[in-house]
Amino acid sequence: MASTTLSDLPDVILSTISSLVSDSRARNSLSLVSHKFLALERSTRSHLIIRGNARDLSLVPDCFRSISHLDLSFLSPWGHTLLASLPIDHQNLLALRLKFCFPFVESLNVYTRSPSSLELLLPQWPRIRHIKLLRWHQRASQIPTGGDFVPIFEHCGGFLESLDLSNFYHWTEDLPPVLLRYADVAARLTRLDLLTASFTEGYKSSEIVSITKSCPNLKTFRVACTFDPRYFEFVGDETLSAVATSCPKLTLLHMVDTASLANPRAIPGTEAGDSAVTAGTLIEVFSGLPNLEELVLDVGKDVKHSGVALEALNSKCKKLRVLKLGQFQGVCSATEWRRLDGVALCGGLQSLSIKNSGDLTDMGLVAIGRGCCKLTTFEIQGCENVTVDGLRTMVSLRSKTLTDVRISCCKNLDTAASLKAIEPICDRIKRLHIDCVWSGSEDEEVEGRVETSEADHEEEDDGYERSQKRCKYSFEEEHCSTSDVNGFCSEDRVWEKLEYLSLWINVGEFLTPLPMTGLDDCPNLEEIRIKIEGDCRGKRRPAEPEFGLSCLALYPKLSKMQLDCGDTIGFALTAPPMQMDLSLWERFFLTGIGSLSLSELDYWPPQDRDVNQRSLSLPGAGLLQECLTLRKLFIHGTAHEHFMNFLLRIPNLRDVQLRADYYPAPENDMSTEMRVGSCSRFEDQLNSRNIID
Repeated sequence: MASTTLSDLPDVILSTISSLVSDSRARNSLSLVSHKFLALERSTRSHLIIRGNARDLSLVPDCFRSISHLDLSFLSPWGHTLLASLPIDHQNLLALRLKFCFPFVESLNVYTRSPSSLELLLPQWPRIRHIKLLRWHQRASQIPTGGDFVPIFEHCGGFLESLDLSNFYHWTEDLPPVLLRYADVAARLTRLDLLTASFTEGYKSSEIVSITKSCPNLKTFRVACTFDPRYFEFVGDETLSAVATSCPKLTLLHMVDTASLANPRAIPGTEAGDSAVTAGTLIEVFSGLPNLEELVLDVGKDVKHSGVALEALNSKCKKLRVLKLGQFQGVCSATEWRRLDGVALCGGLQSLSIKNSGDLTDMGLVAIGRGCCKLTTFEIQGCENVTVDGLRTMVSLRSKTLTDVRISCCKNLDTAASLKAIEPICDRIKRLHIDCVWSGSEDEEVEGRVETSEADHEEEDDGYERSQKRCKYSFEEEHCSTSDVNGFCSEDRVWEKLEYLSLWINVGEFLTPLPMTGLDDCPNLEEIRIKIEGDCRGKRRPAEPEFGLSCLALYPKLSKMQLDCGDTIGFALTAPPMQMDLSLWERFFLTGIGSLSLSELDYWPPQDRDVNQRSLSLPGAGLLQECLTLRKLFIHGTAHEHFMNFLLRIPNLRDVQLRADYYPAPENDMSTEMRVGSCSRFEDQLNSRNIID
């Protein structure tokens, strides 16, 4: 008698099982089982991201009839108005083709530089409920006020529930008049995301009040604004009260100061000043939002005596699970050991982030560990009074729940101290962020500010000092088994479940000491993000030619990397005498990347802000071509066409794209850089190759 297999189940049950599989890779594998599974996967797929050239949209298959979430924002050439290069009749035909292939679209993501693309697409799907717009280019001055949003409310007004502008550069005065004009549509909105990182000042107080009055049924509201009292129409007590009064159904509220978005690692000095947000008003706001589940208030200016308000938060918002506080003082005073206070009373929290809390101490951290007994995610940033002892005790108290920890900008928590603090959960933590601050690196940073025009013997002395400091790590590594006081090492520390690692490192420092600090045994690490930040101008030539990416080869499962040099500033063109331009710095950063078995790489080249240029250099292209295992490569910048042709030597590379997803994105590429025709020629060569698998 033949055995029963999964394929013998009724089609209705198989279809239900297939529809419950959400991961794209799992669905792709499912479709390879048999023709029956292939048909089921096609008929039940609901999310689709279309890659490829916009000129080839006529070739889109019509077998995915159940697509409800369609993403057109990654079409090539990236950042250009959809179908703008085609005659108008061809544009209409392609729009109808998209409607025919995907008749039931309810969610749409699209990159739009002018309202014309929305006028073309939105009439095809009048039942759209969610729209996400993307634009990193500057807003065209000829667009009338509100012109970017009128097509949305005009064509999708009957069903629109969600509008996401978090990656869409616009003028803040554009939206409020449109919401007032289409009051019935605005009243049906339940989700509005205005947390746009490219703003310089954000939404004004009166604009936020107008928006929330127009959208009384909002459940999710995210907005970038200015809390600084020195600015005109800053956000203070009155604005917060108006938000709570106008939108009592809110379950998610994010209000972030634009200064924090522009420089998220900034640590304000003692003269930062106070905000216009008081504890009394916060209590009123929390009382008016009983359904709140996620709250982010990154104020950028001090909120004094916030502990009382946070105690009220526990009693007024019993559903709260995620909390992020920026510049709140007095979050947990912990004056008495037996009595919990402040945020430590929020026992239902699953995620807590505390940023730039100047008076948070070790005792406060321990109280948080005792009170917040459900924490799975914890982030601490810019808290200068916290030490390794307090953080380690807090982590030990929550060792059974914590799986995601982020530590940054804390004066007393360098790399070794941070790893020592989270050692109690090294066998269960899944995601980790730390700053790569090696012992003695402050001295090195001071030395690095000396200009390279000094005598050559000083440069040799600097290289000698660096080599001596690296020898120090080797010595501590050898002796950490007997004493962990100095190096905080543990030779048998195994990070068994660590899957994602995020690192920040100052430009000019080396990555090579990382394994010596105790992160050498991560058998399941799959993804790493490295953020390199700082000003190269005036920096000395590094003592060694390699940043240290090759040291990551000891992680056997590492396959994905995000290498972000976007905030590394230097000279893109000709550097002054005795200094390195960005192409040489790029060679320093990327040397050794070919020794890693990466399948996916996101790379942000360093930039020259004076000329707004963030471009892949010749050494960078030459080193990237050595990554022979790459399948996907996304370069967040520009590149010359002949540099991109180097990448064709990677045998199984099948997805490459240039994305200028930073503000302001370059309006007109230079004559030798990638244009529409250049992108098309490169993609034609890439797609014409025979890929083995």
